[in-house]
Amino acid sequence: MRVVNLGPDPSLAYRPDSHDKDKTEFRNFESGALFDRVFNTYKLMHTYQTLDFVKQKHLEWANCNHFSMSMMKNIDSLDELVDESDPDVDFPNSFHAFQTAEGIRKEHPDKDWFQLVGLIHDIGKIMALYGEPQWAVVGDTFPVGCKFQNSIVFRNSTFEGNPDGKNPALNTEFGIYEPKCGLDNILMSWGHDEYLYRVMKFNKCTIPEEGLYMIRFHSFYPWHSDGDYMHLCNKKDLQMLPWVKEFNKFDLYTKSTELPDVESLRPYYQSLIDKYCPGTLRW
Repeated sequence: MRVVNLGPDPSLAYRPDSHDKDKTEFRNFESGALFDRVFNTYKLMHTYQTLDFVKQKHLEWANCNHFSMSMMKNIDSLDELVDESDPDVDFPNSFHAFQTAEGIRKEHPDKDWFQLVGLIHDIGKIMALYGEPQWAVVGDTFPVGCKFQNSIVFRNSTFEGNPDGKNPALNTEFGIYEPKCGLDNILMSWGHDEYLYRVMKFNKCTIPEEGLYMIRFHSFYPWHSDGDYMHLCNKKDLQMLPWVKEFNKFDLYTKSTELPDVESLRPYYQSLIDKYCPGTLRW
């Protein structure tokens, strides 16, 4: 496996580097040392993430025929990703996985599946080690096949090259979808969220539906943080939304320079993996 410069992850670039950072500074898309790189990432994403592109990625990845690997080995592989989006924190990506899981474990000691979701939520990024450009792996997600809402980051300055934006059939509030059709029937921009969800379903992992929603939609900020796209949601989506919001606070606010003792934590989390997604999985 080769080391890949994943480039700036727009989902992480302006999220907290420590608990001391004021929450008003999080997700600052207007300034900062990495602004140009983050903007260019979104420019590529918003240009090439079309309805046809997303359909093609589903064909390429949803059959999980690329490689076989255990869950823990995949978590370790995150350290092969050189993530330049966090200039102030220099530690392996896998530490964030354990930090998130431990934050959840502290507040939700009775929900082991929730803790496991915290551990594995980012491991779909392994696509970057198998040839996918980082704009098709990381970053905030959004629906394709309908109007791009203003809550999408850089909405007014990065979509001009996307051909879907010039297609009248795809530029209404509902586009190709029906009102309240449910997020399960929506095609999201392709990235690590949807990929890991597909891996979980393909391998028949037994994480509860609440956890699968967290995995699938934790980067869907226009929905869970800005309240957009509600016209596409059904009753189930609205029931699951509080769970996604609950997960998000741990994904955002557990990152710090206080590194967990990963080796001491491995046996516990391996037991959760063995319970919900054991053995060698297909990816």
